[in-house]
Amino acid sequence: MNADELRKLFLFERLSDEQLELLLTKGAERTYAQDEMIVTQGEEATCFVVLVEGEMQMITETTAGTVAAPRTSQPGVYGGATQAWLGPQAPPLYTHSLKATAPSRTFELPAKKFAYIVSEWFPMATHLLQGMFLGGRVQREIIDRRQRLAALGQITAGLTHELNNPAAAAVRAVGELRQLIRNSRIQLAELAEGGIPPEKLRALIDTVEMCAQAVGNVPKRTPMEVSDAEDEIGDALEEIGIDDAWDLAPGLVNAGFTIETMDKVRHKVGDQHAGTALRWLSEAVEISQMLKEVTEATERISSLLASAKQYSQMDRAPFQTVDVHELLESTIAIFRGKIPPGVMVVTDFDRTLPPIPAYAGELNQVWTNLIHNALDAMEGEGTLTIRTAHDEDEAIIEIGDTGPGVPEAIKERVFEPFFTTKGVGKGTGLGLDISYRIVAGRHGGEIKMRSAPGDTWFEVRLPLREIVA
Repeated sequence: MNADELRKLFLFERLSDEQLELLLTKGAERTYAQDEMIVTQGEEATCFVVLVEGEMQMITETTAGTVAAPRTSQPGVYGGATQAWLGPQAPPLYTHSLKATAPSRTFELPAKKFAYIVSEWFPMATHLLQGMFLGGRVQREIIDRRQRLAALGQITAGLTHELNNPAAAAVRAVGELRQLIRNSRIQLAELAEGGIPPEKLRALIDTVEMCAQAVGNVPKRTPMEVSDAEDEIGDALEEIGIDDAWDLAPGLVNAGFTIETMDKVRHKVGDQHAGTALRWLSEAVEISQMLKEVTEATERISSLLASAKQYSQMDRAPFQTVDVHELLESTIAIFRGKIPPGVMVVTDFDRTLPPIPAYAGELNQVWTNLIHNALDAMEGEGTLTIRTAHDEDEAIIEIGDTGPGVPEAIKERVFEPFFTTKGVGKGTGLGLDISYRIVAGRHGGEIKMRSAPGDTWFEVRLPLREIVA
């Protein structure tokens, strides 16, 4: 190899003859057969490689699998110890592999020589690059943390709001239960004082159990039908001398109580005890209703906490085989309090989709970013659609919204760091960049966008293959 051939490579085209000659004395030409490894990820980074002729491919092994860049035959492309100019802060090992995909010829510089030449020939550029690279990395880490904290704060606010509703319902129901149980004891004492026979009391208890089981399971009726039933029961209760009949009637009707049921109670306990028995029966039915409310409220709280645990991936290994639908459902549940009333959520899940190997907590961050952007775009009104599909060896997750869409002029920039379409102070522009790095860098997948007014979709493709050792 001579200086003229070296100058044809775009990387060296502006160098002087003296500089080219120095490169030739410090570096060496190498040839590789097809499928031969040029450098191997994880080995000591000792060489800076420039392709002169042939074809090569960059391959990176991640915990989610192998990420292979497109093959290239462009003379001048480079790899290997590309960050050697960072000096002691440079990665000591190759961060990727280079494979010759056709018979190839390369020019190779020892990493230390490459670092020395860059710092000696371009001192100002070296300082600028070091500042940009190291400073940018630190800044990105800081903003990443703040972005996660901000997202956590928003999610926590929504979860707190969602938990408050069932918790308040449970507290209210328990407060009413205290008074209802007290009244029920009084009614039971009155029945005992009235000398009700044990067999009649047993028959009354059986009726209470029947009505308690019917609470909430009565066939649906129109408001008019319910009102008529309450009037009928109220009149019948007044006829047997119950003063607050109209307060008792709604609870009895909700438990499926009818005139026929009332006649059965009167027949079982006798007219002497009918008034007190029906009052006690009404109190017992209301207790069953309150217990049902407490059960539903606590089940809702448990469900929300389970969703929060699934979302945060507590007590789980970072990398695992997961059901992507569970991740999506937990994210939707966490977002429930932040979804405006005017936004309808539609899910279309392909349940035949098998589990995937993934960093579950990080994928939840991807769904959070995409859903948050979709809600922002729709500004309180529209349809949020989340769907999944199975394409051979890939899982497909799509999140769409009916917002105004992304302008054509900026579609190619949406995944750039710090690029945002939001107003000042409303975003860092890192959500999609973080999502891209999680999907592509951590999972060997792909994320892309297609957008038109009223129809914007983000498509995430994740490999179904197991971890590559």
